[in-house]
Amino acid sequence: MENQDIDKMFKEAGKSAEEKPTFPNFEKVWQNVEEKLDKKQEKKRIIPLWLPYGMVAGLALTFGVLYLMNDDKVKIEPQIVSKDYGKPATENTAEIPTKIDDLNKTFEENLKKDTQITPPNANGIIAYQDVKANKEFVDNIYKETKANYQTEEKYIKRVEVGNVNMPHTFSKQLEIGPTNMYTPPPPPPATGRVVSAESVGVTAMGIKREQKNLGYATTTINSALNGRVAGLQITPEIPGSSPQLMIRGVASLTSNNQPLYVIDGIPYQTANLENINPNKIKDVQVLKDAAATTLYGTRGSNGVIIIKTKGLSKDEIRSLNNTQPIQNQESYDTWKENKFESAKAEPLSTFSIDVDNAAYSNIRRMINNGQKVDKNAVRIEEMINYFKYNYPQPKNNQPFSINTEYNDSPWNPKHKLLKIGLQGKNLDEKELPASNLVFLIDVSGSMNEQNKLPLLKTSFKILLEKLRPQDKVALLTYAGSAGVVLEPTSAKNKEKILTALENLSAGGSTAGGEGIELAYKLAQENLVKNGNNRVILATDGDFNVGVSDNSELQKLIEQKRQSGIFLTCLGFGMGNYKDNRLEMLADKGNGNYAYIDNMQESNKFLGKEFAGSMYAIAKDVKIQIEFNSKFVKSYRLIGYENRKLNNEDFKNDKIDAGELGIGHTVTAIYEIIPAGSDSDFSPQDVDLKYSKIDSKNEFGDELATVKFRYKNPDEDVSKELIQTIKDSKSQLNTTSSDFKFAASVAWFGLVLRQSEFIKDKDLDKMINLAKQGKFNDEDGYRSEFIRLIESYKQIK
Repeated sequence: MENQDIDKMFKEAGKSAEEKPTFPNFEKVWQNVEEKLDKKQEKKRIIPLWLPYGMVAGLALTFGVLYLMNDDKVKIEPQIVSKDYGKPATENTAEIPTKIDDLNKTFEENLKKDTQITPPNANGIIAYQDVKANKEFVDNIYKETKANYQTEEKYIKRVEVGNVNMPHTFSKQLEIGPTNMYTPPPPPPATGRVVSAESVGVTAMGIKREQKNLGYATTTINSALNGRVAGLQITPEIPGSSPQLMIRGVASLTSNNQPLYVIDGIPYQTANLENINPNKIKDVQVLKDAAATTLYGTRGSNGVIIIKTKGLSKDEIRSLNNTQPIQNQESYDTWKENKFESAKAEPLSTFSIDVDNAAYSNIRRMINNGQKVDKNAVRIEEMINYFKYNYPQPKNNQPFSINTEYNDSPWNPKHKLLKIGLQGKNLDEKELPASNLVFLIDVSGSMNEQNKLPLLKTSFKILLEKLRPQDKVALLTYAGSAGVVLEPTSAKNKEKILTALENLSAGGSTAGGEGIELAYKLAQENLVKNGNNRVILATDGDFNVGVSDNSELQKLIEQKRQSGIFLTCLGFGMGNYKDNRLEMLADKGNGNYAYIDNMQESNKFLGKEFAGSMYAIAKDVKIQIEFNSKFVKSYRLIGYENRKLNNEDFKNDKIDAGELGIGHTVTAIYEIIPAGSDSDFSPQDVDLKYSKIDSKNEFGDELATVKFRYKNPDEDVSKELIQTIKDSKSQLNTTSSDFKFAASVAWFGLVLRQSEFIKDKDLDKMINLAKQGKFNDEDGYRSEFIRLIESYKQIK
């Protein structure tokens, strides 16, 4: 084809580019351009003939690409190359790495043949004297990559071979990675080459190996992720700067499109990944949109990259720490676990029951996020009581049945476990008293995250579906101040209640104390005699206006509980979550407490367990157990650290204790060192001069006597129940499924709590024991617990 014909076709192409993204016969024209460019020029020319045509071709392609990028209807997916460019692969892509290794080997051999004529400069540029292999090598790269590497999974990102400002030299750079365009190179000069220490090497799947001192450095993690993680886009490296990571589909959300990094459970707003060995990357997950903001709030609005490693070195961790992980402002009380007590010196143990289960769902959230579990967030009794156990219904019109089981300890064969379980009485929904419910909702600025106020609204819809026409609902909010959004309204007017709920939005500071005052006032004004009167507080616990100190809040809530109004605390969110505050409010306010981390938990607590969560059948329930030193050398209560009572408090009706809901189960476990057993954890015996020694064995095989005191919800005088427990020589393999499962949960809790009283921390044994106890698991909660231990194995 003559030059004039080519020129004419390019002019026509330039006109048509303004009307449509491509022009006819593009491939044919381009093929002829390549033929012209590849011909050797025998005569000297001041300006090569191919230069103007190359410039015209470049301009035409540029206009075409700009047209595509500016057309809103055209979506460019940078992860998949168009098959219209270049020659398709002629061989299996599995062979590509081998071809690449061959090219690298050839390149290194050629380097040895060359004579270095300049030392490396500041940019790592080295000039070599020309040899024949130079041109052959570059031509070989061009042919191999064009022929074999332009496939959907492995293809050319950029090939640049061009002149450098140095006589008779040329530079070369080749990378493999995602793009939507292929740019062929102009022919190299005949002599010399310059090699950049940062760009030499032919690799696959977006991994760029850097040559330093004629050797290869470690692959960078940014490059290693390129093309391998769906939804992740890595911009090319610019000399002097690091690659930029962006999650596709979120760039328009904010001007700063950098994602949140969560590395081994620790969140980083920015992270220096260049010094991490990619071989240590175990798993990479990309979250965006609701999936990211639900778990990480506004911090995840640009997407979240979750990276799990096989264990980083101190240097790698130090490198990450230089980027300052996001500060975790969650609050948990610090406390010491119960120690072993001598049955001779301290035969009595007294505590309040606890039906809360917030600690378990909070721990589950941490583990599922790949986060290290704060040991102070672990309340083992709440882990155990998250699960239902198969206890029989009470008889003789009592509010609960009492169930005990005594068997071997799975984590210490020299010890025993005593399990004490209460089963609350079930009631038909028709028998439930009318409810007066006051929803107190935190709408402060800290609630403006997807896993807080939006999840809270959806959760309350589940509760609303359980209410009847005789039940009334009021809606209050608090931020900078508190106010009534909805006066007490019959639950039959669901649309009115839902409209008020949906109109809520977050913003401002948090006047929690004022909100509590107003909620109790409204509940008192609409009190239902012999009914279910309850304030439901939903918040992340971040009070910062008015009464906000924990001690002041405790006094306030202790005053309000005298009104006979119960309290339910629902915790939401992460990052600034105040677990200690909500747990204290529920403890001191005749209440219960749950942490809502997802819709599954909302449905469990407010849906399936609605009656037990919202209706109390007994209040101020206390347990006191007296151990027989004939069979018990020492004992300790597992969990319930902040529910322990003085022995004299047991019969004192002024002392507050826990509430038991309809159909609820409550379980407590004592770890016992039997008399005559040699244990490393036994407290030292003290000889007491005036201690009574029973030589007549008048109590037979009684291991212990357990007493219960409780009040009816509308009464102020307690009642007492007594039951004895027999000694047993049974072994673990003969015990019930419930015993095995509860023991496995307690065992896992002791590991999370970093207990000083266990030596065996084998997670596989816990999983095996839990599987033996996975009985009657209709809702799958026990199976979920087993999966949780499996997940914890990967992050501990």
